[in-house]
Amino acid sequence: MRIERLGDLGSAPLVLDLLAAATTRLGLPAPAALIGEWFGSQAIIAPSLQTTEVDADAVFDPTPGGPHPTLGIGGASPIGGGWFGYLSYPDAGADGLGPRIPRAAGGWSDSVLRRDRDGTWWYENLLGAAISPWIVDALQTAPVPRSAVVVWTEADQAAHQRGVLACLEAIAAGEVYQACVCTQFSGRLDGDPIDFFIEAVTRTAPARAAYVAGAWGAVASLSPELFLRRCGEAVTSSPIKGTLPAHADPARLRASVKDVAENIMIVDLVRNDLGRIARTGTVSVRELLAVRPAPGVWHLVSSVSARVAAEMPMTAVLDATFPPASVTGTPKTRARELLTGWEPRRRGVYCGTVGLASPVAGCELNVAIRTVEFTTDRTATLGVGGGITADSVPAREWDECLHKATPIIGHATVGPQSRARRTAS
Repeated sequence: MRIERLGDLGSAPLVLDLLAAATTRLGLPAPAALIGEWFGSQAIIAPSLQTTEVDADAVFDPTPGGPHPTLGIGGASPIGGGWFGYLSYPDAGADGLGPRIPRAAGGWSDSVLRRDRDGTWWYENLLGAAISPWIVDALQTAPVPRSAVVVWTEADQAAHQRGVLACLEAIAAGEVYQACVCTQFSGRLDGDPIDFFIEAVTRTAPARAAYVAGAWGAVASLSPELFLRRCGEAVTSSPIKGTLPAHADPARLRASVKDVAENIMIVDLVRNDLGRIARTGTVSVRELLAVRPAPGVWHLVSSVSARVAAEMPMTAVLDATFPPASVTGTPKTRARELLTGWEPRRRGVYCGTVGLASPVAGCELNVAIRTVEFTTDRTATLGVGGGITADSVPAREWDECLHKATPIIGHATVGPQSRARRTAS
């Protein structure tokens, strides 16, 4: 592996901006990026990533190793490179229509630029190759302002309310204890999806932001949630359940019977999912009901860990845990069955996962919430939702959807002219 210190190149959005401009100018595939809290670093960027549609069983395929004991620099182990991509939520909506973009897509990069916790950038290459001259030139070029505008249309409040009421009936009948009922905003993009992502991640600073693009379209994920972290035998999942708007007193979350119950039910579901593959006796709850900020809201976050066989492929881990517990319900199988009738449209990448599998550093995947899916005709789709329990009030559940959508689509969340704009680097 080759590792070079590049120094202070600026923020992750700025570096991504410079690389995006260079790839456009040179006719190269766009960069892929993980920004926020990934692999103990602030950002991991593949400077140019050729992505293709892949089979849903072939994602995040490299067997994740543990951190190399002699290579830890910059506050974290190096990444070197790996497979960047996404896996969509598998189920259809009530309309029965197929995916808008491929169910899964991604690609391999031998090299990455990594920003450590101290703000220092590193160039890393799994094969020992030197940094490409075009990357050096790109990082020395002044940014050029660009704009990306999405004009959003209204989400279907009536359909969401019908879904919530149907869920409450199913809970009363004992079919499920909890389920995550979602809605969608649609829009039209004027500009490049990567510029939308750069503006949004700069403004909102989510913990688990990710961007992947290709000839098939693009995924701009502004997620706050960790689905899975795997490093050698160690596996961790940190489900989010329980939400208040950012202006509210966060202490209300821990005092809310509804939010606490919602979180604990999902923690039990995560424990059950991991227990299917974990070494006996290794599943444990490391953190329960922690209050954490996220763009536009406060959340309750818990953390569940387990140990699995080091040689277990990621396909087996995903078979046991995907789709993420926090976006389905309990019991999981029945909740998924019912949700296909309650939600008019397929979720797509929303509620799936985006991330990176590195043969050196392991695998980290987000829960693809607060995630915008872009098709080749520039259609944008944003999903939002929330967990429904017996104590849920339909009107408040709709308000929660709006609170989650607002940081992405703007404050006029139910108007036909809601916009997200990027006008400068």
